[in-house]
Amino acid sequence: MKIKLSFPNQCHRGYALLMVLMIATFTLVILAATISRTASTTNLNNRNNQYVTGLYAAEAATEKVLARMKYDFAVGQLAAVSNNLSSYLTDVPTSSEDSYWGQFQFSDGQGNLNQTYVQCVYSTGFGPLSSQFIGLNGWTNTYRVVSNVSQKPSLNRITNAVQQEVQLALIPVFQFAIFYNSLLEFTTCAPLTIAGRVHANSNIFVGSSNPLIFNNTVTATGSVTNPPWAGWAQSQFTSTTTYNGIPPYAVIANALALPIGTNAAYNTPDSVREIINMPPVGESPTNSLGAVRYYNEADVVLLVSNTTVTAMIKVSPTDTPTNILATYYPTNLYASNYVQITTNFPFLNVTNLFTDMREGDLVKVTQIDVAAYNKWLITNPVVTSKFPNTSGVYPSTGAGAPNILYVADNRTNSSGQLTAVRLQNGSVIPTNMINWGASSNQPSGFTVATPNPLYVKGNYNTAAGGLGYTNSDGSSTEFPASLVSDAITILSANWADSASGGIYSSRTAANTTINAAILAGVVYSTGSAASQYSGGAHNLTRLLENWANYTLTLNTSLVNLYNSVRANTQFQFPTAYYQVPKQRNFNFDLNFLSYTKLPPGTPILPVVIRQKWIVPPPNNVNYTNNS
Repeated sequence: MKIKLSFPNQCHRGYALLMVLMIATFTLVILAATISRTASTTNLNNRNNQYVTGLYAAEAATEKVLARMKYDFAVGQLAAVSNNLSSYLTDVPTSSEDSYWGQFQFSDGQGNLNQTYVQCVYSTGFGPLSSQFIGLNGWTNTYRVVSNVSQKPSLNRITNAVQQEVQLALIPVFQFAIFYNSLLEFTTCAPLTIAGRVHANSNIFVGSSNPLIFNNTVTATGSVTNPPWAGWAQSQFTSTTTYNGIPPYAVIANALALPIGTNAAYNTPDSVREIINMPPVGESPTNSLGAVRYYNEADVVLLVSNTTVTAMIKVSPTDTPTNILATYYPTNLYASNYVQITTNFPFLNVTNLFTDMREGDLVKVTQIDVAAYNKWLITNPVVTSKFPNTSGVYPSTGAGAPNILYVADNRTNSSGQLTAVRLQNGSVIPTNMINWGASSNQPSGFTVATPNPLYVKGNYNTAAGGLGYTNSDGSSTEFPASLVSDAITILSANWADSASGGIYSSRTAANTTINAAILAGVVYSTGSAASQYSGGAHNLTRLLENWANYTLTLNTSLVNLYNSVRANTQFQFPTAYYQVPKQRNFNFDLNFLSYTKLPPGTPILPVVIRQKWIVPPPNNVNYTNNS
């Protein structure tokens, strides 16, 4: 039998081979695509990582410059930033700081390597502020900071860019109705409506026994809450607190502080109190601390020692003063021993004594008759030779009158004694007209500053507004004025030194009006007990009389920056040394929102307002996208 063998058709064999080749090709294509996709993904990831890393590096370069600018601004204001502008240009991250920065090449967007672009792009005069400071005015400069960064070496040629814009603003502290550099309390306050901004570099306790109304924004670095700080039952402090300002009504904010020296903790009470202290021997009046001392800003510095009174007359902080000297012999009280004082300083008395029942001390007072001082300014030949354009009080048209008086009573004290300064007869304060360019002439105003406790007797700066006047619209014509001291006590015109001791019922007050910004210390709260209470914002101005049937009117800005170190006895409640006024008519003086109506020597708060963070095209320093 024959067996027949069968072989595949040749065409079938070719088809199988073709299928094998096609499958292999598809496999290779898929493999190649997979490898390509993997490579592309890796490249994209690398590119993305490089982009993000470069972006962070560019931001770090701008932040390094901004950190320096913020420091310089804090200690030297706008002048320091302007003076250091050229040094910021070369301020880039370096490998000497960290080897990490060695992988980057920094430039300023204009082709200059190892530089950062820094420029003031917008400068304004005194005007409205933006952001969280809406409602306040200040001087502002807007700076643009740009950094371009590329990595070296790099697979991808990527140049990253970051542009930041910040506004450096100077805000006069008296633009605030109430400003505290510490805990701000309204416990036990009378019914109170506050028209202006309120700020505290701490917590604000609004718990009160009477209605409290805020008609503007309230800011604090801590919380704004309604528990009391004084130690009474919570049920006593449940009265209504109303916020009528621009939403959000009460917000957490950054600390606002004075530029006091170069100390990193320049806003501490001890640091800020230096603005009222005498400078140490050898300190420059133009360094970061000297420039903000009232002693250096003053035109007349009056120094009282155990045996002499010296008035230093100067036209600027660096001017060599002309001194007027009076010598006296206080070992007895014969009038002949004080003849030089009455001759050289007819406005001055250094023999008055009275008792401050809160302090429990006998007060030796440097007493200034404000009206007589005003006359002395325009008649004393030493003063008029230094200020030849002085021509008297408003409405005269002269300019250049001394408008800051610094007084320090440096007499030694025995136990139970206190040296202080007292102003009286101050219904008309010294002031001259000054020319504000295109605007009409404005009164220069008058500021009194002292490191001692300050007592103000009778109405102050009321010639224009009158008694009890409420400056609710900023239209009044009282003069710009401020009172700056370790602590401040208001005495009515009825005050008599002879009745200063004993219980307050023997000291009947009278209606009193004070038109002046007030910057003074307090004895801070130390706990929640009644004996540990500061007295609250309404007791920043101390009282020593029976005010039960009388009104105390303040058109003011209430500012506390430091604690009282001379008049340092804790507030007492219930008080044994004064009776609360029938009405505390406290009003924010809206005049202070105008630059021409700010008191002389008003302290300035430097504020950094971040406005824009932008990723501009590389090699571009004029990108104006409003994002």
